[in-house]
Amino acid sequence: MSLSKETLEAHLNDPAVLCCRRPAGTVLSAADFEDPTIFPDLVDSNLMTLKEGGLTIQQALGATLINDGEALTQLTPDLLDGVKEAPAEEPEEADEEAAPADEEPCSCYAAPAPAPAAPASDGYVHLHLDKAEGLDLVFPAGGAPVAGAPVPPACAAAPAPAPEEPAPADKVMRTLVKKDYPVTKVELGDATSYADGVLTIDESLVEAAKKADPLVKDVELKIIEPSERHVYSNTIMDVIPIAAKAEGKLGEGVTNVLSGAVFVLTGMDEAGVQVHEFGSCEGYMDEKIRYGRPGCPDADDIMIRVDVKIQEGTGMERRGPFAAHSAADVIVHSCREAIKDLDGVKPVKEETFKDVRRAGRPRVVLVKEIMGQGAMHDNLLVPTEPCGVKGGQKNVDLGNVPVVLSPNEVLDGGIHALACIGPATKEITRHFFREPMVEALQTDEELDLTGVVFIGSPQVNDEKTFVSERLGALIEAMEVDGAIVTTEGFGNNHIDFSENIAAIGSRGVPVVGVTFAAYQGQLVVGNKYMDAMIELNKDPEGFENEILADNTTTPEDAARAILMLKTKMAGIPIEPPEHKWDEAVIEANKKLVK
Repeated sequence: MSLSKETLEAHLNDPAVLCCRRPAGTVLSAADFEDPTIFPDLVDSNLMTLKEGGLTIQQALGATLINDGEALTQLTPDLLDGVKEAPAEEPEEADEEAAPADEEPCSCYAAPAPAPAAPASDGYVHLHLDKAEGLDLVFPAGGAPVAGAPVPPACAAAPAPAPEEPAPADKVMRTLVKKDYPVTKVELGDATSYADGVLTIDESLVEAAKKADPLVKDVELKIIEPSERHVYSNTIMDVIPIAAKAEGKLGEGVTNVLSGAVFVLTGMDEAGVQVHEFGSCEGYMDEKIRYGRPGCPDADDIMIRVDVKIQEGTGMERRGPFAAHSAADVIVHSCREAIKDLDGVKPVKEETFKDVRRAGRPRVVLVKEIMGQGAMHDNLLVPTEPCGVKGGQKNVDLGNVPVVLSPNEVLDGGIHALACIGPATKEITRHFFREPMVEALQTDEELDLTGVVFIGSPQVNDEKTFVSERLGALIEAMEVDGAIVTTEGFGNNHIDFSENIAAIGSRGVPVVGVTFAAYQGQLVVGNKYMDAMIELNKDPEGFENEILADNTTTPEDAARAILMLKTKMAGIPIEPPEHKWDEAVIEANKKLVK
């Protein structure tokens, strides 16, 4: 593959290798050199060998082949006529001559050239005043100065500094308060209620959940204590917080949250097929969940498992997983209703989240690519209740075009995740409720987070290009100074990931990409704007290991991404990545962040 002029300039000091067969007499130009970025792959495949003594592209450029040259031939001096010498290092320029240490010219004008001596009467008077405590004054005396005598200009009094304008104040757009109430026990009973740390769930809701959708064939409800997690389970489709609006609408006001208990949705179809796509995490729940990840149950959480069986053959269609989520939401919503009004009950913790416009700080945007391929891949945007189903708009039905949410809307449960992709890279509903990238950007006082853009990943290539171009137009209109693009999963949606980054970068906006790639999900597409990337892999072998949320974003990943963006916005060069995934690079970057 020959080089473009732009690529050539970036690789002048790399080894010179012919891209194709060239006849004797060829004067080498950019079109004759192989791209150095693929050398590691060629060497690994034994298609090429690089030896010492080879020429650089800069040395070989413009030289003439003495004999015919085969493709992937490393160029050496004996093969070419007119080889350029390696450029010698330029000597450092001498510093400008410094003034002698004892010369201190007046700070308000340059010292004039020497002038002929003038009579004392036409010179200066030196007046010494003892009562002025040693003050010395020098001023002209007598008539006009002699021609050629230096007349020092009057040192103008330093102008009074202009009063400093107060820095523009930050503007709080909206405020969200999350009030946490503890759950120490979950039990089944005749009615749903919450009191004194005990959440009671009405057992009859199971029958109501079965009627939520015709595709739902059975529902089971089970309480799993932290000490009882070695229990077999169908694949985990979602983890759902228990949260309800007490005041205001999504993204503002007050949201009551139960801490210490979460709902876990699992499912299969009537034929026993797990509801999943690329990989399934059915198995023992103490082994198949990475506890403590933003999207997962925490170490001490009580899990309320809702296991749904759906109609045979519908697990790989949008309607099948949606039916399972609708069934679970019947039970979750009953718990929301029970905690809407907790006046008089003291929360154990209150968290305040603010959407702030920070004037004078770099404007940045977070772009989150979500699944939207129209089969089983879907998500619900901005439901009526935090993390709910009702009222939410499906991104597939919206055409997967970019939709902007405020940071507070995201953290208030503005996304209900329906997709059933590989479990290790899946961002589930609780992940968005505790999204570490949003939390970190929102509280970074050096940045002005303008919003969070959600964009789907269509199945058809023409649609991929369309939604990416709409993203680019949106980012251009937002006039941001930087962007971070994240994606869940890998493979097909890396095509969208690449196009989304290009749509932003081609408009002159510094952009950082965040994804799982490692060994199994290696990027098969790319462009020149993908020069600052954050790897999310945590698996020692670099695989989708089918452990729920293992390879999703953590606060440490968010810190690396934000520092990378600040570095790029500042114009500081970023070192190119290693040819293959190397965990040591990630560890080194973590140390830089600290």
